[in-house]
Amino acid sequence: MAWIFGIVVLLVGILGFVPGITSGGLLLGIFMVDGMHNVVHLLTGILAIAAAMGAGTYAKLYFKVFGVVYALVAVLGFVMGGQVLGMMMNVPDHLLHVVIAAFALYVGFVMKDAPAAMMASPMSSMPSGSTM
Repeated sequence: MAWIFGIVVLLVGILGFVPGITSGGLLLGIFMVDGMHNVVHLLTGILAIAAAMGAGTYAKLYFKVFGVVYALVAVLGFVMGGQVLGMMMNVPDHLLHVVIAAFALYVGFVMKDAPAAMMASPMSSMPSGSTM
């Protein structure tokens, strides 16, 4: 999960710098971004990928910390309005941060780790003597 999440957030950070995809300070014409906001996405994606490369506990910890931080950013966004922690944001940003925080908190605190047998290939997890 951390791999996929990291790649998506990293791509969002990169796309924030691409003219045409981001114009007038709006990513995809919806989400307000600026240079600092894009750098935060890049760093967040890199951290997720790094957590995915470590032991499973690193990914869980990443999602716990990331979920709490983004929940705080979402609350600050609704309270403070247009600028949060030096980054320009709008209502779609705040709503997206709520969704991302809920997802990250679920993965970090609620979702159970996949058993080792599920992580192996389907053939290796079949009982001996079984055929497909």
